[in-house]
Amino acid sequence: MKNIRVTGKQPNSKMCFACGLENRFGLKSRFYELETGELLGIFQPAEEHQGYPGRLHGGLAATILDETIGRAIMLADADNIWGVTVEFSMRLRKPVPLDQEVRVLARITGDGKRFFEGSGEIILPGGVTAVEGKGRYLRMDINKIADFDVDEQQWKVVKMTDDPATITL
Repeated sequence: MKNIRVTGKQPNSKMCFACGLENRFGLKSRFYELETGELLGIFQPAEEHQGYPGRLHGGLAATILDETIGRAIMLADADNIWGVTVEFSMRLRKPVPLDQEVRVLARITGDGKRFFEGSGEIILPGGVTAVEGKGRYLRMDINKIADFDVDEQQWKVVKMTDDPATITL
């Protein structure tokens, strides 16, 4: 385990399931750029996010892994370039409990002109990997994906009192 410096925070939005701060059913995830060139996603699961009692639903594990890997391209590209999932797979190794913060670490593993590849894992306290994922993504400008009004969607970095300066991984 080592301390890693946080170098930036990525934007949240209003209603996105993964990062929307006003989506009452969503994950309300926060995403931190690390000095290692990786992206860390963090969220606290709610009771509504369970599959088996006390365990994060596997589909939501896939959701947060896919979101974090897809956002990792924003470390290298402008904010208006996003990753659109083309292929995604994951391997469940251990159950993810609901009663603790979930941390997802992701990185870009291959970068081409139109596509990029990435991998990530959900890491439990103590550094144990619970879920691994990898995917292939199309690099796209947000304006070609959807009608995206930055102000209406409240797409912005939201500073929070518990934003970390360093992360222990």
